[in-house]
Amino acid sequence: MRNAITDVPGVLVGHATRIGGGALTGVTAVLFPAGSVSTVDVRGGAPATRDTAALDPRYGGREVRGVVLAGGSAYGLAAADGAAREVGSFVPAAALFDLGRGGDFSARPGAEEGAEAVRNAGVEVAQGNVGAGTGALNATLKGGLGTASAVLPGGVAVGAVAALNAVGPSVDVDTGLPFATHLGLPGEFPTYQGDDLAAARVEGHAPPFNTVIGAVATNARLPHLFALANAAQDGLAAAVRPAHGLTDGDTVFATSTGTHDAGDVDLLLAAARAVFARALVHGLLRAESVTTPWGRLPAYRELYPRTAATYRGN
Repeated sequence: MRNAITDVPGVLVGHATRIGGGALTGVTAVLFPAGSVSTVDVRGGAPATRDTAALDPRYGGREVRGVVLAGGSAYGLAAADGAAREVGSFVPAAALFDLGRGGDFSARPGAEEGAEAVRNAGVEVAQGNVGAGTGALNATLKGGLGTASAVLPGGVAVGAVAALNAVGPSVDVDTGLPFATHLGLPGEFPTYQGDDLAAARVEGHAPPFNTVIGAVATNARLPHLFALANAAQDGLAAAVRPAHGLTDGDTVFATSTGTHDAGDVDLLLAAARAVFARALVHGLLRAESVTTPWGRLPAYRELYPRTAATYRGN
């Protein structure tokens, strides 16, 4: 398996990435097969979202062909226009704040990037400084886009894709390890290898505006789909501390393609928590350092080189 959200059959992911010329931003489109039902869990006091009311969990969610994750804060929600034209129906969207990180505050994604992300959709999911994770920032470290999955008994699959852009750190400075590494599969994440932790505790730029956005999907038929989004938000809180603050816009879309019996629902929800947290760890570990006119965004692999050297990706 790919250890990606696309391990859920029929789910596809595509990116549009803009780096250079003042830009450091992008769009990620997550597409679903016909008949899939989606809902959303929006936490925190400052979300940038579009058409999330149409997925109101009180009504059990709604069939949509995809969702958009974008940079550009509220301006980046325009990417959903292009995505909607490509798929032929409305596309709910969530955006994170990356304005100005490439040097030009007005460089943000729009309809063209949304359409490009849909056209690029496939089963292979690039990670790190791509799509919605291009300009992401996690406390003083470069954030990124990550994905992960799990396959449960009976052929039930659950996967997540997430962009790590949070003011709360996701690394324990006393160990040099991401908080959620304990949720990883055997050999999935690195272990402490003797980095100079004091040197890694650097003072950075001002705290970023903080939003983690993502999607979780399964092929299981669930009696309460919102529980899947809720579980993914719990995974977010395991990976980022603190999460869900008044200035956060943490948003997770949840989708069921509905092709399999859920089986043990508690087991599925536990897997969803771990999968979303693992996706955020991959986003952190896959990110690369960036220097722009806005400033220096050092990546985990730069500040913790010995530990990062043991990471083999998916």
